[in-house]
Amino acid sequence: MSHSECQTTACVILARGGSKGVPGKNLRHVGGVSLVARAVRAARMARQVGCVYVSTDDAAIATEARLYGARIIDRPAALASDTASSESGWLHALSHLRRDMPDLSRLVFLQCTSPFTTGADIDHCLKSMQDKGADCALSVIADHSFLWSQDADGWGQGVNHTPAHPRRRRQDLPPAFRESGAIYCVKADAFEAAGQRFCGTVALCPVDHPPIEIDSERDLQICALLLQQMGRVGVDPARLRGLRAVVMDFDGVHTDNRVQVDETGQETVRSSRYDGLGLSMMRDAGHWRMLILSKERNPVVARRAEKLTIPALHGIDDKLTALDAWLSVEGLTRQEVLYVGNDVNDKAVMQAVGLSACPSDSHPEIMAIADWILPFPGGAGALRAMADALLAHMGRQ
Repeated sequence: MSHSECQTTACVILARGGSKGVPGKNLRHVGGVSLVARAVRAARMARQVGCVYVSTDDAAIATEARLYGARIIDRPAALASDTASSESGWLHALSHLRRDMPDLSRLVFLQCTSPFTTGADIDHCLKSMQDKGADCALSVIADHSFLWSQDADGWGQGVNHTPAHPRRRRQDLPPAFRESGAIYCVKADAFEAAGQRFCGTVALCPVDHPPIEIDSERDLQICALLLQQMGRVGVDPARLRGLRAVVMDFDGVHTDNRVQVDETGQETVRSSRYDGLGLSMMRDAGHWRMLILSKERNPVVARRAEKLTIPALHGIDDKLTALDAWLSVEGLTRQEVLYVGNDVNDKAVMQAVGLSACPSDSHPEIMAIADWILPFPGGAGALRAMADALLAHMGRQ
């Protein structure tokens, strides 16, 4: 989609400060990233979305959202109460959007309570609306359940089946879908006229998400575990297919970013055997060239690299120049590189390569620009999560 077409589509994320079920919910972390940040990142990764706005009444949420690239709309307290509808917040935001984007024609509404949304999901939903010529679209999850309701006397009644008839197989039930609660897309004029998210003809966009919305502490814990187990990358699989090299910083990526110094000045660091095994499996797969590229001059970098059987360049101040020289020898391009960094001295490289990643405890400036935030801290499973995800993706090709 062209730049001019992107400027006709905006995303609005409502993120109020109050929450009874989960206090401070929108700033709670799942996989090392806050819920509001996850929503902003997903919207920014959507190719068809031009601008991302967060409407909030909370200063801390506004700061977090700005960090990840969102514009802020100050949401009046009257529109941020427990009883205020989402539509009231979206309509309030629309007046701000029209001033910034005179050609605005489509809106995307994202919910922070759905942490599995990706940019590709948003693009898919917008495409479904466009292809069907619909006024609105929403993300749904296929539901193969036998549904029941109660009649006036409290007796159970089949909704999509007849209990008195022989039980059918689930796959023979009429197709049914439940709202995922993640994505709603609307034509801006139709939404403004109706004042409702379902503002005319409706297109359904099935998504492959766990059917969970975060409304409780238990939901939060379940989503955190699912994200870890799924190794969810949240980037276009095509970008993974093009990777031929994985280049990693050392401190804060292979280590927990701490150093112990004894009375002689000798420094020691901590790394993870768990990470080491993951990197060993990647090396044995033979699909990626691997390199440790570090500013650190401590000999421990070379010793750890030898242990992992991964080449290392350390004591490097200009990482981008060093990377280019290595790529030239290897016959690779920047676009074929996944770079894993954690601090501001990695920023230039991360912005230059095909895909960037960082541990979940990285510097905020790096968290804001990384394509992929790994669900564990540096030196504590981040590289294993990366390895597991890349190996699983390679197995699916």
